[in-house]
Amino acid sequence: MVLPINEKQFEFWRMRRSGTPNIIIAKLLGISRQAVSKALLGMDEKIESALREMAQANQIAIDTINAERGILLGRSIPFATPAIIFVSEKHGVQVWYDHDGDCGACQRYTDCIELLWDYANELKIRIEKTADPTKMAEELFMKVKAMV
Repeated sequence: MVLPINEKQFEFWRMRRSGTPNIIIAKLLGISRQAVSKALLGMDEKIESALREMAQANQIAIDTINAERGILLGRSIPFATPAIIFVSEKHGVQVWYDHDGDCGACQRYTDCIELLWDYANELKIRIEKTADPTKMAEELFMKVKAMV
């Protein structure tokens, strides 16, 4: 499932995830609080469906889903390791496996750093600057799990 990140519903969801109350979203956009609530319920269903589909496609057993935050915690069956699936407004739906990588030798090094920083910023989570994406991910996802 592709999330409708260009739709108003997603913008409402993104605003709520960043801490904006429904009443403020309604005032900012000149619509009723009920319209915001209805849109958010619909978006939560789409987010949960996307997370579940990604879990199924990646053979991840689900432990917890938080559609309001766009987070699924689970365990990869083939890799026998914890996994997190999350919604990033910039990067879409992403899967991250708990692993110790050789980040310095990986072609995706810069991509991982960018993804982790962007996601931390979206959630307003402060993480330590380090050149090791694995350490960044450990810190970030420990804090994300505490949110769920």
